[in-house]
Amino acid sequence: MLVSPGLERLIQALNRFPGIGRKTARRLAWHLVSQDSSFALELADTIKSTVESFTTCKFCNMLAESDPCPFCASEDRSDELLCVVENTADIQIIEDMNDYRGRYFVLGNLLSPIDGLGPEQINSAFLLQRIESLDPDEVVLALKPSPEGEATIHFLSELLKNNGVKVTRLSTGIPFGGDLEYSSMLTLSNAWKRRYPV
Repeated sequence: MLVSPGLERLIQALNRFPGIGRKTARRLAWHLVSQDSSFALELADTIKSTVESFTTCKFCNMLAESDPCPFCASEDRSDELLCVVENTADIQIIEDMNDYRGRYFVLGNLLSPIDGLGPEQINSAFLLQRIESLDPDEVVLALKPSPEGEATIHFLSELLKNNGVKVTRLSTGIPFGGDLEYSSMLTLSNAWKRRYPV
């Protein structure tokens, strides 16, 4: 079946979502154009207004609707623990455990020389500034167990070893190559409680 250029653009845009293959993107695109146009237009407006309302927190690099973000603005959070994550979505997963009351820092990426992602792209200098300003007792590297995650953990532990701060990582239990997002709360909670020094 010949697909119109407009529908093909929509399919390609939807295909860029994580976990959405071409077949699913095609089904979603056809669903959007076959519904009453008010649904698609409301969805487009919601996406646009949500994306435009987000900014990056000047303290932790988290995407949020306020700057500073709610975690950095809160006086109820402890400065003694700093949890380093790859992206903002990982923060929600850790918050869902209801075990953590410290601060966060979002790297934005993991080291991946093949993809051109070096220390500058993971905001390592910004992380050092955050550690200096907070002066935490412990930095927890809550990164996924993948080649990129392991490389980033090694790099950051070397970077921080002379800072006088305890650096820990999540224990095993999260499968190698797995994302925090797909781990059960029990698995993540156990990995958190059994974190160990790097």
